Amino acid sequence: MLLGYGVTAIVTPLYAFIWLPVQVLVVRFIERVGKGVRTAPRDSLISASIPKGETGRSFGFQKAMDNSGAIIGPLLASLFLFFNPKDYSALFLWATVPAVLGVLAILFGIKEKKALARKSADYQSLRRLPKRYYLFLLVVFLFSLGNSSDALLLIKTSETGINEAYIPFVYMIFNTTAVLLAIPIGKLSDKIGREKLIAAGFFVYAVTYFLFGRYCNISLYIALFVLYGIYGTLTDVSQKSFISDLVDKDLKGTGYGLYHAVLGLTLLPASIIGGWLYDHVNSSVPFYFGAVMALVAAIMMLFVFCKKPKKQDISRNLI
Repeated sequence: MLLGYGVTAIVTPLYAFIWLPVQVLVVRFIERVGKGVRTAPRDSLISASIPKGETGRSFGFQKAMDNSGAIIGPLLASLFLFFNPKDYSALFLWATVPAVLGVLAILFGIKEKKALARKSADYQSLRRLPKRYYLFLLVVFLFSLGNSSDALLLIKTSETGINEAYIPFVYMIFNTTAVLLAIPIGKLSDKIGREKLIAAGFFVYAVTYFLFGRYCNISLYIALFVLYGIYGTLTDVSQKSFISDLVDKDLKGTGYGLYHAVLGLTLLPASIIGGWLYDHVNSSVPFYFGAVMALVAAIMMLFVFCKKPKKQDISRNLI
């Protein structure tokens, strides 16, 4: 986590001193590497720190805090640029402050329990992961193939004729919805199970993307960004909690690492497919494609993971 967040703290001020698009690409790539390094250990640490029966609530709190930053950060940036138009160099220098504070919080505020000495895992750890975990990764992979970059949503929104200056605020509806619902949905997943909420999230995504493809109306899109926030909260919180349930305590780092690897590796072909369909076929087609893939994933979740327990399992629970 220190390495991952440290990379972000180091590269953020570099944006203030670059002037070519390719330089932005390189710095952005390095920053994303830092995100990849830190995300799985962070989720593993959260999972290992959770009291029994509060997995969903805890990941819901993490989701709420993450999206709160995604709201407050852009608002502060907009406020800074309002008083200092086009002074982007100074903006990125100021953006370094919270990045450094995050590193200091990990360094001095978090104390991880010393792990017991283990034998070198590697492929042995992969074999120890349960079959249901790999089946879940397959579902996530299929869904993610239709989950292209959110940039397509913003481009589609711009087709409605809305002033481009307002588009980021429309997207902020997504983050605001996630902040408001993350903890309640997390608590709900602790009560009724993660599988149902993940399937529900995929269904919400399918409906949202279908309507994005079918219509071009800003009033409708504002409502759809609310739905998109509901989908994001249902799936993100419940999926991380579900992995915590599936994977043994000493394999959580491996489990979350593979999960985030699947998400990251699938995003590239998904975005290429979505962008190509948008440019060469029709602006609605990538959204129909995403809706179909989400529907397939939802059906798989229902039939593979949401089956009713056997009678003997019910009687055992009653006892």
